[in-house]
Parts: sequence; structure tokens; C-alpha cells
Amino acid sequence: MRDAFGRVRAEVAKAVVGQEGAVSGMIVGLLAQGHVLLEGVPGVAKTLLVRSLAAAMSLDTKRIQFTPDLMPGDVTGSLVYDASTGTFPFREGPVFTNVLLADEVNRTPPKTQSALLEAMEERQVSVDGDARLLPDPFFVAATMNPIEFEGTYTLPEAQLDRFLMKLTLDIPPRDVEWQVLRRHADGFVPRDVRSAGITPVVGVDEVLAAQRAVRAVGARDDVLAYIVDLARATRQAPSVRVGVSPRGATALLAAAKAWAWLTGYDAITPDHVQAMTLPVWRHRLRVAADAELEGVGADGVLQQVLEQVRVPI
Repeated sequence: MRDAFGRVRAEVAKAVVGQEGAVSGMIVGLLAQGHVLLEGVPGVAKTLLVRSLAAAMSLDTKRIQFTPDLMPGDVTGSLVYDASTGTFPFREGPVFTNVLLADEVNRTPPKTQSALLEAMEERQVSVDGDARLLPDPFFVAATMNPIEFEGTYTLPEAQLDRFLMKLTLDIPPRDVEWQVLRRHADGFVPRDVRSAGITPVVGVDEVLAAQRAVRAVGARDDVLAYIVDLARATRQAPSVRVGVSPRGATALLAAAKAWAWLTGYDAITPDHVQAMTLPVWRHRLRVAADAELEGVGADGVLQQVLEQVRVPI
């Protein structure tokens, strides 16, 4: 199965040039049964990445363009009157899928953003008192634009905490951008990922089996203690207003187990923990206002924490 997921990355690369770290992060998030927040300026292939990954895994995918007038029922579904029967059957919303692309999730009011909370945490939606289970696997990939804040709504901390990872997609270097143009010049159409030659290499059964294998990855006591020490160090950092919670520590453990499994290990090591620390914790820290004015960011704080906390041998 590990080889199959290695081929998933190769299939995604047929459509998405570069962004290897984001591709690996997306796979880790899916295998760890978490959700991923993608942040980047428009035009860096956030949407294409999600659609390509779903195509390579033969998973059902749906997209929601979040707007200020979007209602919670537009996400979860609602009861609709059927005149022929006089009943109110439930019409499923786009959240009933394997991979949900929540595009520009911060452009909709908190009331609609909160419609995703139960789905992301409980894998179900409740409508009119009835809980309806979502498909398994269920994976949310939400995108945000980091430079345009007019008409946006800051994601509440409770919702940010539901995302296992936050991945940043940067402007590609010159040679990678040239490859993007070369593909477009040769006829690649981003709206049709099949035109890039992507073929499914795993399906739902393989994803579920891989998730079970990830849960079985071991963790020594000293490595667990290392994660705890890292989390406690974030709470004590002078430039941090709110550090990582115990839920954040368990999220790091889950991501480290997925990364260990993907790289051929049966138990996590400190290297796996360190590799996952920034993407799993960067959105969980709240840097103090005076530190932000001095240019201190969450990534910088986490790098300092990794350098200062003793690594178990």
C-alpha cells in the first residue's frame, strides 16, 4: 500500500508542478483522518491540487465556493417539500462526499462556517434532530487567501483547531513556473484533470486500509514525552499568547504516525515529529501582538522550540 500512495504523488505531479510538500501533506492529512487548510495567493494551484488528489485516489469530490450569502443548509443539505407526496425528504448537500473542497472558506459568515464543525469532527450532520453519517473516508480541504481580507471573516479558533494541518503554497521558483507554462502551451486544461493523464491508483478500500495501518503505527514513551515537551514549550514561549493545547499534541502524534507509515517505519521517531510540527501547529499558536509587530511569526516560534527542546536519543 505504501508503494501505491507513492504512485499517488506521481499521478498528482502530472497536473500539479512543484508543491511536493503540499501534496505529501494532503496525503498525510487524509491518512491521519484529519482535514487540511491550504493557504496561498490566487493562482498557485490550490484547487487543482485537491481535484488532482481526488482523481488519483478515485474518491468522490465536491466543491463549495464560500460566499457571504451562503447558508448552512447550502453546505449540509436541508428538508425540501415534495408536493407529490406531501412529505419533507432530506436533500443531501455537497458535504456528503469523500473529498470536500471548501474554497475561500473565510469568505462566509461564522454561522455558515460553523456548519462544517460537526461534519469535520463527528463525520455527521444533524438536520431536524436527525444525525446523518457522512461517507467514509471524509476529508475537508479548505483554501484561504492570505493577502485579501476585505469581505472576509476570521476563522474562529474552535474551527481552526479542527484542521489537522495548515499548508502554505508559495509562488513557485522560475524553473517550476516555466514548466507550468510549458504544460499550458502543450494544451493542458486545468479544469479537466483527466487531460493531464491522471489515472486512479488507489480507491476507497485502499484508503480505509491505509488509515487502519496508520493507526497501528507504534510510538515509544520517550517520543510521546518529546511531543509533550514541545507542546509545553510553546505555552511557555515569551512571544506566544496561546500555546498548543493537548488536542494539538494528539494531532501531531496522528500526523507523525501517518508520515512514519508513508516513509516505511513501523513506529514514529523524533524526525517524524519534527517534520510535522510546523504544518500541524502553525495555525494553533497565537503570537502576542507586540511580537507580531516585531515580525515574529508562528513558524519562527516553532523553529526556536524545536531547537531548544532536548531530542530523545
